[in-house]
Amino acid sequence: MPRIESTAARLAKLGFADGARAAQLVRQAGAELDDLLESLVTVADPDQALISLTRLAEREPAVLDTLRQDEHLRSRLLAVLGVSAALGEHLVRHPGQVALLARPELGDARAELLCAVGADPDDPEPRATGENTLVALRVAYRGRLTHLAARDLTRQAGLGEVTSELSDLAGAALEAALAIARAEVDDSEVRLAVVGMGKCGARELNYISDVDVIFVAEPREGADETKALRAATRLAQAMMRACTATTPEGSLWEVDAGLRPEGRSGPLVRTLASHLAYYKRWAKTWEFQALLKARPVAGDLELGSAYVEAVNDMVWAAATREHFVEDVQAMRRRVEAHVRPEGERQLKLGPGGLRDIEFAVQLLQLVHGRLDPLLRRRATLPALAALSRGGYVGRDDSRGLAEAYTFLRQVEHLLQLHRMRRTHIVPTDEADLRRLGRALGMTADPVGEFTERWRRHAMEARRLHEKLFYRPLLQAVSRLQESEARLSTTAAKARLEALGYVDPTGALRHIANLSTGVSRRASIQRTLLPVMLAWFADTPDPDAALLGFRQVSDKLGSTPWYLRLLRDETAVASRMARVLGTSRYATGLLMHAPDAVAMLGSDAELAVRPQESLLSEASAAVSRHVPTGTPTQSPAQSPAQSPAQSPAQSPAQAGDTAPANGGDPETAVAAVRALRRKELFRTAVADIFGLIDIETVGHALSSLSDVTLQAALDAALVRARNVTSFAIIALGRLGGMESSYASDADVMFVHSPLPGVEEREATDAAYAVANELRRLLSLPAPDPPLIIDPDLRPEGRQGPLVRTLASYRAYYSRWSSPWESQALLRARFSAGDAALGREFVAMIDDLRYPQDGLHDDAVREIRRLKARMEAERLPRGADPALHTKLGPGGLSDVEWVAQLLQLRYAGTLPSLRTTRTLDALRAAVAEGLLSRSDEKVLGEAWRFASRIRDAIMLVKGRPGDSVPRDAGERRLIARTLGYPPDGSEDFLDDYRRVTRRARRVVDRVFYGA
Repeated sequence: MPRIESTAARLAKLGFADGARAAQLVRQAGAELDDLLESLVTVADPDQALISLTRLAEREPAVLDTLRQDEHLRSRLLAVLGVSAALGEHLVRHPGQVALLARPELGDARAELLCAVGADPDDPEPRATGENTLVALRVAYRGRLTHLAARDLTRQAGLGEVTSELSDLAGAALEAALAIARAEVDDSEVRLAVVGMGKCGARELNYISDVDVIFVAEPREGADETKALRAATRLAQAMMRACTATTPEGSLWEVDAGLRPEGRSGPLVRTLASHLAYYKRWAKTWEFQALLKARPVAGDLELGSAYVEAVNDMVWAAATREHFVEDVQAMRRRVEAHVRPEGERQLKLGPGGLRDIEFAVQLLQLVHGRLDPLLRRRATLPALAALSRGGYVGRDDSRGLAEAYTFLRQVEHLLQLHRMRRTHIVPTDEADLRRLGRALGMTADPVGEFTERWRRHAMEARRLHEKLFYRPLLQAVSRLQESEARLSTTAAKARLEALGYVDPTGALRHIANLSTGVSRRASIQRTLLPVMLAWFADTPDPDAALLGFRQVSDKLGSTPWYLRLLRDETAVASRMARVLGTSRYATGLLMHAPDAVAMLGSDAELAVRPQESLLSEASAAVSRHVPTGTPTQSPAQSPAQSPAQSPAQSPAQAGDTAPANGGDPETAVAAVRALRRKELFRTAVADIFGLIDIETVGHALSSLSDVTLQAALDAALVRARNVTSFAIIALGRLGGMESSYASDADVMFVHSPLPGVEEREATDAAYAVANELRRLLSLPAPDPPLIIDPDLRPEGRQGPLVRTLASYRAYYSRWSSPWESQALLRARFSAGDAALGREFVAMIDDLRYPQDGLHDDAVREIRRLKARMEAERLPRGADPALHTKLGPGGLSDVEWVAQLLQLRYAGTLPSLRTTRTLDALRAAVAEGLLSRSDEKVLGEAWRFASRIRDAIMLVKGRPGDSVPRDAGERRLIARTLGYPPDGSEDFLDDYRRVTRRARRVVDRVFYGA
């Protein structure tokens, strides 16, 4: 016992993790191992190597003497045993294969594996004749695999040599499996080619990986094509079984034919003509990306070569396809979206993983390879080297990617060799990490050093992936070495065009303008542009984003805080890129309020400001331009309050105390419009980023219009005579607190003469105020105008612009029609004299909320009016199904349902007395007038249509009521609404489905169908 304990201590000191277990194994071996221990402790996992060695010696005692005599064999065998428990098991079962490791090189893999299954290697179509062919194939395959692993682990073969031999070995195994299949299936009428795809096709296969293939068949001369294809299918299936079937020696690997046309839903085998017909008509971009790796590997190599040659032209023309870059980037996003929770430890699919590098290289190959044949390489590292030699990737970038790729592939191989299992997950167990580190030559602190190098390479790979995969240009955004070739103008344009820029020539001009020169501004822009260009490329409209960035930078580029803010605050720069590439409307606002960039820094900055705060700021702006002693008008009532709940406010009177021709109302309103411009930008950005819903957008825009009207009214009153009180009544979407970005301000003007003032004099003064208000708000300005629309007043455009309260009362009591009562459902006080506004609202309540509801004749009249409006007001040539306002299930449908319910029941049900459509529908549900399911359907349609109208204005910068027919415009709208880049048709289908359901409810509830 003392001897065992001393031996255990000695072995632990040498480097065995479990000294006691190691001592026991040495004792059980029955042989003196002292002269091998020093060699054992140098391998990745001495404990594992000792276990496998003692088992091997037990099976084949002579192996120890052989190791003592052959240092070359000893280093190879122990290196394998110290990394791969699975290959150690294999050698224990087949100790005769240990001798293979002593040989510097092995013969032809194809010939050896065919001989193993009893097939003649010299036969053009070898056929297996041996017994237990599946087992024999696996034993021979793993013997060669062990030899290759030994050379790999002792650094006698580099990564490129290892992956090439693994791929060739897989091709030889497929040939032998095909020979086995020919022994089962009559193939006399068919030629079958096996085309390698993915890593097998590119000759960069892993130790354990699915082998991706495509099968191509042709009938022999005189044979029936249908029969030949059936035979080829049976042959391919038998070949796949020969590789995947489980035997006492396990299986080889999965043969995956999922990259074939139509994927797993398509036929397993096709003729060459059938393949080409599919690719010409139906293939998606990712399929051409996959074909970049295609290579004949087994079967009829002449047919396989014809296939590869035929598809090559299509592969290298793929970059000219519409939406090419969007498709490639969408594919990358789908891959990233399916990464499991352990993604951070994923060598293949995680951030900074192998797929990042491969996608970046393949994108650049596809973009530039159609013009530069030197880039047409299948394997990643040779392609990366070609991109560097051609000047498409900087030398430092190429070197960084190559180092990261090599390291990650080496780690992947070590992980798979351990148990011969397909895995890409970096383990968390310290013993596993220690084995990985030591296998890579890290001895001082294998766990810490391995983790640090892995993280560093992954971060660098991710950085360079984002730079190369998304960035369209290197020349204008980085300083290359003088000796390094730069991108030609043609190549730069090609990359910009491929990455989504419609006008690459214009983009080059913008980039050059921003980054050329030796100024500090140009220097910072050269730092910013690579990242900004990446973000622009990921927006719906990269050209608009780059143009907007240049315009804003031209205005603010010399302002110290602007570039510093973008450089140091990633969130600001990222959001700015998204806004510029999404919304022409918001970009236009930013052009004339560039300091609003600062509010992009946080969600809190984008929160909708309270109306009271805006009123206070607007009043202060007006006061600065009103003569001393001229009070501005008191704030308008908060729209959240009903007129009856509004606190007493001082009257807005036509005149107050200002002298005629006093003050500077134009400048005052300009200041207010600057405030409005900034708040419109705040709301638009919050909307783009989904920080507020459509109801909040409508409320914010309506409140902002109220504030603007109040401030403009205050300015208009400066030069008026003090003879009458004046109030503005909001109608339409403004009255409903449902304004869109394109909404006019539907209003009516009401005044009330002060005591002792003649009505004619008061009316003249009120007209002067109303016209001045309209003039001030229509002055030329760089921001979206707030157009005053008074056409809903009594008698429309033929009626007086301004009336007294008494005149309104007389008109409504005598002449009003049902549509006017309906229009008044949205009437509320907006600005001016709050007391007068409350009086007006109280006066119209009996008209819009009739106590007895509506008679059947009135209901029929409203229905006829609605039907006539649908028939007459729809624009010529418009598709009714796509018109968000007047189309079936659109805004008008939903609003008229709510308004009919209000006209019929609000006289006795006060909860229905609201100017807001969705609130009216909710109240109808609470009162039992509408089912909750119907309210949900109508509300969804109203919100969707409202969001589309706002999105059209945001994207195009001009109003529109119809879903665009143009596919490009529709894609921009869909992206703004949150659909993926390829979600345009889903957006259209969703809108049609939602409005179809809403129209069924309208037909039943409104029309009584």
